[in-house]
Amino acid sequence: MTSFPRAFYVANTLEIFERLAWYGFFTLSSLYMTSPVHQGGLGFSDAERGFLQGMIPFLLYLFPVITGALADRYGYRRMFWISFIILCPGYYLLGQARDFWWFFFAFLAVAVGAACFKPVVVGTVSRSTHAGNRGLGFGIFYTMVNLGGFIGPFVAGYLRAISWDWVFIASSCWIALNMLILAVFFKEPVSNADATHEDSRSLQQVLAECQQVLGNGRLALLVLPCLIALMLWGKGSLNAIQFWSCVALWLLLNGFWSRLCRQSSHPQPWYKQPVRVGDKRFVTYLLILAGFWTVYNQLFFTLPLYIRDYVDTTDLVQWLNAVHPQLAAFLAPVNLVQLTEYLQQAGNMDVASWQDQLVNFKVAVPEAISAAAHQRLSAGDIDASALALQWQQAFRQINPEYIINLDFGAIILFQIFVSRAATRFASMPVIIAGTGLLTLACLLGGILHASVMGGFVACAWVLVWAAGEMLASPKSQEYVAAISPPHQCALYMGYYFISMAVGMLFAGLLSGWSYQWFARDLHQPQWMWVFFAAIGLLSSLALAIYNRKLPQRISLPASC
Repeated sequence: MTSFPRAFYVANTLEIFERLAWYGFFTLSSLYMTSPVHQGGLGFSDAERGFLQGMIPFLLYLFPVITGALADRYGYRRMFWISFIILCPGYYLLGQARDFWWFFFAFLAVAVGAACFKPVVVGTVSRSTHAGNRGLGFGIFYTMVNLGGFIGPFVAGYLRAISWDWVFIASSCWIALNMLILAVFFKEPVSNADATHEDSRSLQQVLAECQQVLGNGRLALLVLPCLIALMLWGKGSLNAIQFWSCVALWLLLNGFWSRLCRQSSHPQPWYKQPVRVGDKRFVTYLLILAGFWTVYNQLFFTLPLYIRDYVDTTDLVQWLNAVHPQLAAFLAPVNLVQLTEYLQQAGNMDVASWQDQLVNFKVAVPEAISAAAHQRLSAGDIDASALALQWQQAFRQINPEYIINLDFGAIILFQIFVSRAATRFASMPVIIAGTGLLTLACLLGGILHASVMGGFVACAWVLVWAAGEMLASPKSQEYVAAISPPHQCALYMGYYFISMAVGMLFAGLLSGWSYQWFARDLHQPQWMWVFFAAIGLLSSLALAIYNRKLPQRISLPASC
């Protein structure tokens, strides 16, 4: 540990607090965006939620391609300041925005700030390590990532019981603390001669390398309008017929355009070139891997809503009450004032609508009991405050974010052991196994719904997700080194995150669509999990076919 310079420890500390800010909000984002306005939420539809959760993280994982090059050119300290100056008010404004588009722009600002931070903190760790300790250094760094991800939702979950506003104030405060640390302790790291991530590429060079790896400008022009149309469809601004008509017309126009461009034998500007894919093997791998990230991110996008709306965690609360009542009160808080006020409105609402909203107050009341209570409250035969206290004691529920947080806890405790065991196997079979575990997790959700699904089962369910991530995520990055051309490992690793960006995009859009269709309209949420299991299965099969059919480099490049 003493072999690391001060910049290494400062970077890890900055990472912890930045992750506290991000996951303190992001793990609760589905709940916040869909909670009723009278409870401090935004009251967005699932389509609007899915659009935001898909598009903004998609951009967040794309921007570092550019912000990383800017950091190498203008200095890490300066980019840290830019990041925090954007993030600190950005998080606060997220909690103040009530209109969809104001929230969208505040969320976009957070994404830009995070995109400035992400490559700089990784670059600082790289510059602060050398060949002899880089493995240990990045191991410590990724532990700090998950430590921040583990603590953040606990703090935010406690604060949202007071007010949603405090969740965003806390995120801003974590970033403000980072600004203080940056001002006092951070010094521009001196690059090591052997630092594999060191470069001084200009933005023009970055774009040229992007064409080499991914494809030319015409490919970007082909794909981007299709993605924009997909986002608009996901938000509900386009219907299915309009979406597919626009995409089909655009593909036909580009096909005709490329055909005309091939007739020229002289060098042409980018817009007169035919569509060209860069490294087809690598691009294919990224697209298939996006299926893994699409399924995995349902842990954050869909599962919190499903636990809130459909999982009765009373068994877990009762066990916690027997073991440690104070812990049960922390993990399953109920705001008695808000619940009492809502119960008093029973006479103004029909019983079905009134029952549907009870889950937002963190109580899971059996339908027969809530229907009888609605009748008595409407007639004035029972005191609302007394009933609220009774339901708090009998039907309180664990916050969904605390159950989701088991994923981070499992990674902190077991990732090293899982990675050590996985070293005996080739990368691709492990990636397929991890994707298969995510498929199994989704399938279990479909099978166990409305049968044995409860608090303990939900916890075990999340641990299956975590096992899939621990297998596939590290190996998916290791595999990039195995298929990268010699001496271009760092370049290819920089574009690995595009698979996460595309996966985030589809995860958000499909989460919004599937939850609205299967859970809310059809009242059959088990088929939503079967749908995501099908995506996981197709991704596993595609990875297996890819590994079997396409020739691979099996030796690690020296530059890695």
